[in-house]
Amino acid sequence: MQKPQSVTNLDISPEEERKSRMVRYLIAMSIRVVCIVAGVYVEGWLMWVCFAGAIFLPYFAVIIANASGSSSARSAVAVVAPKLQIESTAFTVADREKP
Repeated sequence: MQKPQSVTNLDISPEEERKSRMVRYLIAMSIRVVCIVAGVYVEGWLMWVCFAGAIFLPYFAVIIANASGSSSARSAVAVVAPKLQIESTAFTVADREKP
């Protein structure tokens, strides 16, 4: 039989998970703004790299922000309901003890 579920195995709260996603998205969008500004001031192939980053980063930012789990998340243990087993000898012994 497996151990019962513990409070320490619970995942993070929805509010903390939402905040974590928002922080990851904010960081990615800040990098996008830097790419746009840098793309205006640089020339050559680096300009195209900056603009490509600004164009494709929103897609990857959503993927990164909504990625399930995080580095600090613990793996949850599957909860298994215990099965009640009664031996057949328990019924026959109880029948013999009746007056």
